[in-house]
Amino acid sequence: MNQTGTSIVRFGEIQDMVKAYYPDADLDLIRAAYVYSAQVHIGQTRRSGEPYLVHPVAVAMILAQMRLDEASVATGLLHDTVEDTLATPEELERFFGKEIATLVDGVTKISKIEFESKEERQAENFRKMILAMSRDIRVLLVKLADRLHNMRTLGPMPPEAQTRIARETMEIYSPLAARLGIYWIRTELEDLAFRYLNPDRFNYIKTRLQETLKQREEYVNNVIRVVREKLEQYNIKAVIKGRNKEIYSIHQKMFAQHLDFDQIHDITAFRIILNNVSECYAVLGLIHSLWRPVPGRFKDYVAMPKSNRYQSLHTTVIGPDGLRIEIQIRTNEMDLIAEEGIAAHWSYKEGKIVEAEDAKVVNWLRQMMEWQQDLEDPREFFENVRVDLYPDEVYVFTPKGEVKEFPKGATPLDFAYSIHTEVGHRCVGARVNGKMVSLKYQLRTGDSVEIITSVHQKPSKDWLKFVKTGRARTKIRHYVLTEERERAIQMGMDSTDRELRKWRLELGRAEKEGEMLKIAHEYSFKSEADLYAAIGYGRISPKAIITRLVPPSEREKAKAALAEEKHVKKERTTTKSGVKVHGLTDVMVNFAKCCNPLPGDPIRGFITRGRGVTVHKQDCINLQTSDFKRIIDVTWDEDQPIRRTVKLGLQVENKMGMLATISGVIASADSDIVQANIKTVSDHYAEGTFMISVRNLDHLNSVMNALKSIKGVRKVDRLGVI
Repeated sequence: MNQTGTSIVRFGEIQDMVKAYYPDADLDLIRAAYVYSAQVHIGQTRRSGEPYLVHPVAVAMILAQMRLDEASVATGLLHDTVEDTLATPEELERFFGKEIATLVDGVTKISKIEFESKEERQAENFRKMILAMSRDIRVLLVKLADRLHNMRTLGPMPPEAQTRIARETMEIYSPLAARLGIYWIRTELEDLAFRYLNPDRFNYIKTRLQETLKQREEYVNNVIRVVREKLEQYNIKAVIKGRNKEIYSIHQKMFAQHLDFDQIHDITAFRIILNNVSECYAVLGLIHSLWRPVPGRFKDYVAMPKSNRYQSLHTTVIGPDGLRIEIQIRTNEMDLIAEEGIAAHWSYKEGKIVEAEDAKVVNWLRQMMEWQQDLEDPREFFENVRVDLYPDEVYVFTPKGEVKEFPKGATPLDFAYSIHTEVGHRCVGARVNGKMVSLKYQLRTGDSVEIITSVHQKPSKDWLKFVKTGRARTKIRHYVLTEERERAIQMGMDSTDRELRKWRLELGRAEKEGEMLKIAHEYSFKSEADLYAAIGYGRISPKAIITRLVPPSEREKAKAALAEEKHVKKERTTTKSGVKVHGLTDVMVNFAKCCNPLPGDPIRGFITRGRGVTVHKQDCINLQTSDFKRIIDVTWDEDQPIRRTVKLGLQVENKMGMLATISGVIASADSDIVQANIKTVSDHYAEGTFMISVRNLDHLNSVMNALKSIKGVRKVDRLGVI
């Protein structure tokens, strides 16, 4: 009875609180939700032994503290009814309407998500949560209230459950609260989670804070007194607060800067709350006249608000006793938004709730869902969202003066993709503050950015190495994968067609008769294109297609003739190129101009669209950054040696007979001069290029050594292979 009385009292507090900020609220709806929740949860208890009703009532209280509408508060009272009782969604809709039933359903779906699982499942579950949130942001607000109360009452849970829930809170829910700008929930969740994840560190910092409490209180009162006296001189009225930083925040600073507790001198932060923006900037000047500001520690979030609508002036100064103090200066409205975040978007006018539909944070959730449609792998979606959940922001301007927010390290490409996908795809550079910069330039706060595009530009896989935003990464990866797939399909069709022709078959006819689609289905592919892509990527051999198209009896008859034909084609191919392509015959071979391989150099092959196999030196940087799936083994054909033309650069003394001497040495080294060009640079020396034919790397080295031994030859360089 006593517990029931306590619940009724707390429920009365909820009604009073809602009525205070929303006089026209439908309190009967909230009361009905309370009665219904009490009925369906009757007999249920929490692990602590309390009646279960304590939890939904506490969640509703938190939502009322966030000043949310009556539908949200009612959802807080009902959020566990479908999951933990015999209540059904249909019953909720019948009693409370579709809006509340939908909200409860969204919260229920989030509650069922397991984040402590395999990476693929964790990522997919995270995608489901973002989907539920994007439909109605109140779903997440109710879930945050639910998680906050669960964290406050986590003590009775087993240690392994405490750790799991705390880690999930720190990695998922606290960053989401930050993204929504609900500062007080974010910080409380962080401290509660830190308490269970690192209890020794938590208790150490907590104890040290208690030990130094009196000293810090005296210091805070002194700073507030000095600031108030200064403001009174200028007839400025303000609310001045001093508060301790949160335990987890102190831990982060100690960890990041490798400091002990006694070395942290800015444990206390100050806040000055004023009536208007002009007073904010005036007070900033007064603070800087009192104490010397720390260079690089001023941030103007008033002129350039964060994406969650946070606004404030931040400055760090050297205060009394030479200690650093952090000061935030803001208006009353800014302070409300700073504490409540998106929850402050609800306003109550003429009996109606007006929600800021155009709030950037709501748009962020919707953008998340748009981007995920381009991703087949949920792990990529998870990665991209995490990037956006942990931003260290920079603020830059468009040519029209609009402000855009990006994570630290973002580039002009991130800016371009934020405008439009096609602008990103065609971006070739940017002008930042009127000067040309590369695509890798890291944007800085205050930069004015203008994107330069070209119709000939296409996204490159290398772009993924330096873009920072989830949107840019998603769009680039989608384009690259699409392009690679198209190339793989074409390669697969070409290699399949060549293999079929050996057996007097035609790919077109096989497609027309449905044979290729049948084979695709046998491999569990949906289409012929999927089959060709697998062949192009090297996952399926074209020969495997023959085994399904050509009857065994026919294969036996043609086996001998086919073997002979393969032998002839192999001889012809290797004789022409001097390179053996492992696993393939009758293939075009080219040599890469970027590294100019020569017989004797370690080599690898790269399957190139429409050009067969391109041979690179094994250590070629272009090969190392290429798609590894298209790299194949190749070797020099020692049985069919070929000569390759090498370009040498020489620097020699300018004297009569030098050209004849060089020509004679090259001939004596069993090499031919294909072309020679020599010009006088000064009276003392000349420079020349010689194209010579060599058998291999050893032969080239012997020719170069012979040339270096000529008196008057200063330098011999290998310029390339032709």
